[in-house]
Amino acid sequence: MKSLIPARLLAALLFLLLIWSPAAPASVMVLVHGYLGDGQSFHKAGVVDALTAAGWHYGGDWRYSQDGKVRLARAGETGERTIYTVSLPVSAPLALQADWLSAMIRSAANRHPDQPVVLVGHSAGGVVSRLSLVRGGAGPVEHLITIASPHLGTVRALQALEATHGGGMFGPVRRILTRQAVGGSTYDAIRNSPAVLVDLAPPTQHNLLGWLNVQDHPDITYDAVVRNTDFRMGGDILIPAYSQDLNQVPALRGRATVIASPLEHSLTAEDARLILQRIAARAG
Repeated sequence: MKSLIPARLLAALLFLLLIWSPAAPASVMVLVHGYLGDGQSFHKAGVVDALTAAGWHYGGDWRYSQDGKVRLARAGETGERTIYTVSLPVSAPLALQADWLSAMIRSAANRHPDQPVVLVGHSAGGVVSRLSLVRGGAGPVEHLITIASPHLGTVRALQALEATHGGGMFGPVRRILTRQAVGGSTYDAIRNSPAVLVDLAPPTQHNLLGWLNVQDHPDITYDAVVRNTDFRMGGDILIPAYSQDLNQVPALRGRATVIASPLEHSLTAEDARLILQRIAARAG
């Protein structure tokens, strides 16, 4: 039977199929927790379970050690699509956390050579992820998704500093009331991490976010999940919506896709659906 497609058109179509291929979907996912979190944060929220139900494999938790080495704990199975969590030193300055994260990404990439990586950062973990990319380069990372991250800082960090370190006549009373309100262990953790709180302050010419937000960022895909619970001008109780929007970062203006989420600040299993949707959108 004679072909209904002209020979020249058929040849052109075959040529296009040979030279064109869609962007490869991420096959390695690294989940980065927020302030006072750890590798269990995504497990407790149900995100890891939801991702594994969708066909991903949990590969383990990358941790830092006192000897300066990155180690894989709770090592699990790997497959065509593998998830890793990380546990960062949450009381350390964000720059140190970012350097540890860069080492963890390299270690994960060594287990999956030539495979693309999607980096997902929740809350402060999104800032740490961005700082890692700026300081250490993108490497295998092709996609960054941030969830409720304070890219333009948050006054809550300054309030936490004042509540746990503030002096003056009412300083002791304020510290006692704060300890009673948040609990002793949380209060101690906040009090022992002033460097992180300073790093999460709104950007100025002389602080970390003021520097980071004007640096060249790698040419990768950027997505920002913005919580919107109608708290004043949107956002959540910890971080305003404009601060979560990567397009408000001078160096990334117009380069990010923003996804509105009606959830509150904390992670939930619903975030797994958003993550998978953004990965599929990039691959498509």
